[in-house]
Amino acid sequence: MNAKRPLIAVLTGAGISTDSGIPDYRGPNGLWQRDPEAPRLVTIGPYTSDPDVRRRSWLMRAEVGALAAEPNAGHRALVDLEQSGLPVRVLTQNVDGLHQRAGQSPRKVLELHGTAQEVQCMRCKVVGPVAEALDRVAAGEPDPACRACGGVLRPRTVMFGEQLDPQVIQQADAVSKACDLFLAVGTSLQVFPVAELPYSALGNGARLIVMNGEPTPFDEVADEVIREPISTALPDLVRRLVARYV
Repeated sequence: MNAKRPLIAVLTGAGISTDSGIPDYRGPNGLWQRDPEAPRLVTIGPYTSDPDVRRRSWLMRAEVGALAAEPNAGHRALVDLEQSGLPVRVLTQNVDGLHQRAGQSPRKVLELHGTAQEVQCMRCKVVGPVAEALDRVAAGEPDPACRACGGVLRPRTVMFGEQLDPQVIQQADAVSKACDLFLAVGTSLQVFPVAELPYSALGNGARLIVMNGEPTPFDEVADEVIREPISTALPDLVRRLVARYV
């Protein structure tokens, strides 16, 4: 061992999954840039009240193709970091499940915005796989209803207009306050309350490394800012950390 092993918190955003074919939201080629109406499709009010919004939302999910996406080198690098023996927690804004599919221990991953791998009925609360609902869309059901009660199905994600689970945020804040090194990877750090997590880390003496293609509000206070593509930069950073601490 070369030095005290730090607790590493890794906050990941949409940018880590773009090389898996899942578009980000706010980048220059992001989903919101291509379709200014897209945010409405994942906003709880319109989704609940407007069948046309739901139909377009289902089509968007099918088009994004998150279920067919495969983990990339960025996801695998974080698995390597965990397997090196360094204490790691992944706090992800993503709902694609690619960290777990890459091999990250599920207990090491905190999904801040829920998961898109499942759907839930808004009436009877029954949960089912999103793949089954998407199969129904492909078969001609533009707005598949709950098979149990006929209620509206929604993804088990936190939609715009909803609050994040306070228990999940409390856990993420506790990890951020306890960590020695906070990595912000592929996230704009503009969405609160998640954007408060780097403040919690910095306030308790942690080092901050920002890895993102676009500037973030934390660049000026970060110990290191990395602009290179995540699929190459994150494996390089992990190798550096392992060489230093293991």
